Amino acid sequence: MEVKTSLLDNMIGVGDMVLLEVLTEDSFIENLRKRFDHNEIYTYIGSVVISMNPYRPLPIYTPEKVEEYRNRNFYELSPHIFALADEAYRSLRDQDKDQCILITGESGAGKTEASKLVMSYVAAVCGKGQEVNKVKEQLLQSNPVLEAFGNAKTVRNDNSSRFGKYMDIEFDFKGDPLGGVISNYLLEKSRVVKQPRGERNFHIFYQLLSGASDDTLKRLKLDRDFSKYNYLSLDSAAVNGLDDAANFRTVRNAMQIVGFMEDEVQSVLELVAAVLKLGNIEFKPESRSNGTDESRIKDKNDLKEMCELLGIEQSVLERAFSYRTVEAKMEKVATTLNVAQAYYARDALAKNLYSRLFTWLVSRINESIKAQAKTRHKVMGVLDIYGFEIFEDNSFEQFIINYCNEKLQQIFIELTLREEQEEYIREGIEWTNIEYFNNAIICDLIENNQNGILAMLDEECLRPGTVTDETFLDKLNTICAEHQHFESRLSKNSKFLNDHSLPHSCFRIQHYAGKVLYRVEGFVDKNNDLLYRDLSQAMYKANHSLIKQLFPEGNPAKVNLKRPPTAGSQFKASVGTLMRNLQTKNPNYIRCIKPNDKKASHVFTESLVRHQSRYLGLMENVRVRRAGYAFRQPYESCLERYKMLCKRTWPHWKGPAREGVEVLMGELPVPAEEYSYGRSKIFIRNPRTLFFLEERRRQCLQELATLIQKIYRGWKWRTYFLRLKKSQIVVSAWYRRYAQQKKYDKIKSSTIVMQSYIRGWQARKLLRRLKYQKRCEEAVTTITAYWHGTQARMELRRLKQEVRNKHAVTVIWAYWLGTKARRELRRLKEEARRKHAVAVIWAYWQGLKVRREYRKYFRANAGRKIYEFTIQRIMQKYFLSLKSSMPSKSPIDKNWPARPYLFLDAVHTELRRIFHLWRCKKYRSQFTEEKKAVYEEKLEASKLFKDKKALYPSSVSQPFKGDYLEIRKNPKYQKLNSAVEEKVLLADVVNKINRANGKGTARIFLLTKKNFVLADQKTGQVKASVPLPDLTSVSVSTQSDGFFALRLKEGSASAVKGDFLLSSEHLIEIITKLHRIGATAADREQIDIDISDEFLVQFKQDKVCVKFVQGVAKNGNSVSCKRKNNRLLEVSVPTKA
Repeated sequence: MEVKTSLLDNMIGVGDMVLLEVLTEDSFIENLRKRFDHNEIYTYIGSVVISMNPYRPLPIYTPEKVEEYRNRNFYELSPHIFALADEAYRSLRDQDKDQCILITGESGAGKTEASKLVMSYVAAVCGKGQEVNKVKEQLLQSNPVLEAFGNAKTVRNDNSSRFGKYMDIEFDFKGDPLGGVISNYLLEKSRVVKQPRGERNFHIFYQLLSGASDDTLKRLKLDRDFSKYNYLSLDSAAVNGLDDAANFRTVRNAMQIVGFMEDEVQSVLELVAAVLKLGNIEFKPESRSNGTDESRIKDKNDLKEMCELLGIEQSVLERAFSYRTVEAKMEKVATTLNVAQAYYARDALAKNLYSRLFTWLVSRINESIKAQAKTRHKVMGVLDIYGFEIFEDNSFEQFIINYCNEKLQQIFIELTLREEQEEYIREGIEWTNIEYFNNAIICDLIENNQNGILAMLDEECLRPGTVTDETFLDKLNTICAEHQHFESRLSKNSKFLNDHSLPHSCFRIQHYAGKVLYRVEGFVDKNNDLLYRDLSQAMYKANHSLIKQLFPEGNPAKVNLKRPPTAGSQFKASVGTLMRNLQTKNPNYIRCIKPNDKKASHVFTESLVRHQSRYLGLMENVRVRRAGYAFRQPYESCLERYKMLCKRTWPHWKGPAREGVEVLMGELPVPAEEYSYGRSKIFIRNPRTLFFLEERRRQCLQELATLIQKIYRGWKWRTYFLRLKKSQIVVSAWYRRYAQQKKYDKIKSSTIVMQSYIRGWQARKLLRRLKYQKRCEEAVTTITAYWHGTQARMELRRLKQEVRNKHAVTVIWAYWLGTKARRELRRLKEEARRKHAVAVIWAYWQGLKVRREYRKYFRANAGRKIYEFTIQRIMQKYFLSLKSSMPSKSPIDKNWPARPYLFLDAVHTELRRIFHLWRCKKYRSQFTEEKKAVYEEKLEASKLFKDKKALYPSSVSQPFKGDYLEIRKNPKYQKLNSAVEEKVLLADVVNKINRANGKGTARIFLLTKKNFVLADQKTGQVKASVPLPDLTSVSVSTQSDGFFALRLKEGSASAVKGDFLLSSEHLIEIITKLHRIGATAADREQIDIDISDEFLVQFKQDKVCVKFVQGVAKNGNSVSCKRKNNRLLEVSVPTKA
């Protein structure tokens, strides 16, 4: 029998609140407490999951748990968030139903962690593969980036989401993720400039100052000391359990995985640093001559550093902080700002800058994680949005947040009732209408287009004249006074006139979660969310690459006098879009509850949990589920679980599952009105009936366990006896075999001994006979050998005597010839000695005569004359020897005769230099004008690329031809030749690289003195003609590839389609000619040559990074270009062996 687990097995309390026998609020809370005390943090209400925050790690999210809940029925195992995630994923994959998972609860209840668990589970159970794993990693790594910029430490939660997030994860037909889209709602940007006591600003500020390197901080002009920045609260800068430095490294790594380029990351950090610098700008009052007050910046150092970070002129931003320009029709009026208005402008700029940066981050992440395929996708949405908030001081932000929760509660009730009703109708069960509180009246109070609070707030903001928070409250008191869910002391309804818990400057709304008191102060300003146009235009003038994108309204060419939409109307539209999106999907709910306000484990505060269960409407949800039937179960599961209660269904039922359940229920003492049969499920009305079935099942299982034990013990001992019997037979057989084998071995041994003795006697007898024969044969051989030896020795002695006689004659003759030769030698030596003596005597005599003759000419200056004569002779000999050993006239010949004397070293070196110059001049005199130009280009190429690009050495030996296509002679290019009027300096075939796939398309490249032309290779049609003044720079890599990027001037007509990324075998010649043309032209700047392994190329509106890496050659030795993502082309250059 296959035994399956269920949420009914080993229950602690009740796993599904629908099964509470006595349903009261106390029993509901007590059940939550009992399960929480036993670490059971998940409880069901039908298909809704209640999640209690344990405030500590639990071992229930391991890979083994993931496999345990994978492809299992929702009620098959104990309650878990993985069960809901698996149910949603399988419904999406198998039934092609779009899903959404709504995670709600107040701050600190664990919503963010719940969304992470859902995404990690889906990532673990879906398909595998390189691309799939990359998509999953990008989806998961988007969380750390958004948490760093959108989460902060609050009094209730150390990692509180201060924005709402809705992520649509897109899947293909197999259930593999393809990408996603993130929507964000209402970032709490007021936190940038001010934080309540005990809370922090957004995490990224602290992470940057704690985790960035010293070089990065120096480049951003920041200091690690938090106290130096006015926008950072100091009382809670350090948070237990949060390592800001490690989290910064995690964020940097996550941004890299998601697909952020390094320059984009640097731009984002510069904007974060600019916000910190902006908070340090302070103002002082200054009176003007006309009596009006204006503001001036106290210390301009922070302003200067901020302007350097953003590339803004300091004077432009300083004026924007001091003056405000108001435009009305065709008139412009500039008014001065006092200190309060200057501080308001500063904070408004900081909030807008950070808010727009966050919106850009979400858009940039969406660009990286969006699905590339154009086919229809299955979608799973995950909504992680702020919960209902009731603080001591509630303002505009809490009003907007609570409005969103009202809408979510409304759609929750509607979808839950609709799901319940659809199941009853689908199963053929009679449906009974359920009375419940419909909060549509509260939603209408807030969002009604005529008399709603948001509509009146917008109307008040747009009204001319003096507009204050008090005038807005007066309008509410006039229009909403009779509304049953609106309370104010100044309204027409007199019953609140003496309510001292309701201040005069406040109004109270009775939400579904309870009454909330809102302070009206700041409603108008926060709804307006105005940023002075002067500041927008100042931001647009920045040279920073990202700032212009964030402030498009600052473009003077696109001035729009129309008032921008208010924050309330924008949020109302976003919530409407979200509600319509959710209604098209199958909903799944996770209700998060925090057990205490101390963030402590094992602490259950009953009053806090009771309050949350009330405003989450959990009791109402249970009543909706129990209104008809408390429990329902498919016939197959019911029969499998309870079939042992009936003899006819045990152990196997042969017919349909429904008939088996009918037989089973018919034989049990259960009244017929306690259950009903649907088409595929049985519905049980009262939980008491279900507990009765469970008790009977428990008793039957005990009896079955006893029976199984008895049968097992009998089988075990019978098996033991049979094993003993079989063992005895085997042992006997083995022993008999052993005894017979021993007897056989003994007989065999005796026989072998006898055979060996007989064979030995026969062998010895044969050996004696053979030895006798051998001795006789050896005796004959020995006698013969001795006779032959005697004869040979006699013959040898005769031959030796003859040889000795001949040798004696030869020796005597040799001695005689030697004697004669020695006598002749002595005679010749004596004659030579006599001749030499005569010559020596004659030389001495001649010398004596010469000395006597010249002695009269040599007196005191004899030494100098001898020295000069000697030097003259040496120099004469040196020049004559140099003449005979001169090297060749080739300029590359480095040979030169050796220096004969040390004192000639300088002369020797100078003569070598003069000779080299002379032969270089002779060599140059042979050049034609064309050859001179070629060598000048070669020399230019050497200056540009020598020791900088690996391709250069191979180009040295190749002549620069220029016109490789012979375009003037080739009739194929006659049409193209007529289109180009100037002289063609270079004509070659290049490959134009496609950004989409990295593949090349053949194009003809023509270069003249005024422009370059790209034409189709087959037709000769001109595709692009670019004037050389529009070309600003050329980018190449340091490696041996032929890729180069022609970067065009921004704003020029040629730059509409972006830069050109080309590859050519004659890259060195092309770039050299381009550089020479720019250097010789007086009407334009010289073209820059950028040599780097990573550079940016502008393709239409997007910048793409081209990165060169060393790789292994796959197809021969060719260079390959591959698109890695939307912003990265990777060129793999084969390494040389």
